[in-house]
Amino acid sequence: MSPDRRTAVAAGSLFLLTEVAAIAGAVLYRPLLGAADGRLPQGADTRALLGVVCEVVLVVAVAGTGAALFPVLRRHGEGLALGYAFGRLLEAAVIALGIVSVLALVTLRRDAGAADGPAGADAALVAVHDWTFLLGPNIALGLNTVLLAYPAYRARLVPRSIAVLGLVGGPLICASAVAVMFGAYAQLSVAGSVAALPVFAWELGLAGRLIVKGFGPGPGVVQVGT
Repeated sequence: MSPDRRTAVAAGSLFLLTEVAAIAGAVLYRPLLGAADGRLPQGADTRALLGVVCEVVLVVAVAGTGAALFPVLRRHGEGLALGYAFGRLLEAAVIALGIVSVLALVTLRRDAGAADGPAGADAALVAVHDWTFLLGPNIALGLNTVLLAYPAYRARLVPRSIAVLGLVGGPLICASAVAVMFGAYAQLSVAGSVAALPVFAWELGLAGRLIVKGFGPGPGVVQVGT
């Protein structure tokens, strides 16, 4: 297996891991973040801690995609390659901040017990997580998607039909995040989910393509290194 093929498999696997870890973390957090009046549903703290483990995996995978793809992207523009690598690190850092807020929330609700705890601090930690979720896996993700999809389209690292999903999905999820920020609709809503679909399809399509075929638009047209 050539170095580029190994890079493609590693990057594709990391992209798949980001999707699985992000979805699992969001599902596991829901009982904790949605608890009414600070009342902790039975088992919600354990589920939240499992969600933390998933999001730690997410942080590593997000940063790993930037590191894995850097040698390939650098051949097509060092500035874009550095921008993508550092952009993914920034995205991972924002997600990590959200993890800390969840851990603090678990501690607060465990120690306070039922609804007797400081509601203001409780709500503030939920808000911190919600904002990091908006800024990291939405705005930062959208910008990073464009930083990767553009050279992928221009250099034909993947079929252009896949790259177009990223070029459309990146700005769309950023615009949706801004709409959420100004109260147009809730992040976890039909509109928010629809806006996230192209990026979701881009990452799954990209992951599948890299794992199965590697770089290049098709047989005989591999452009990596040109």
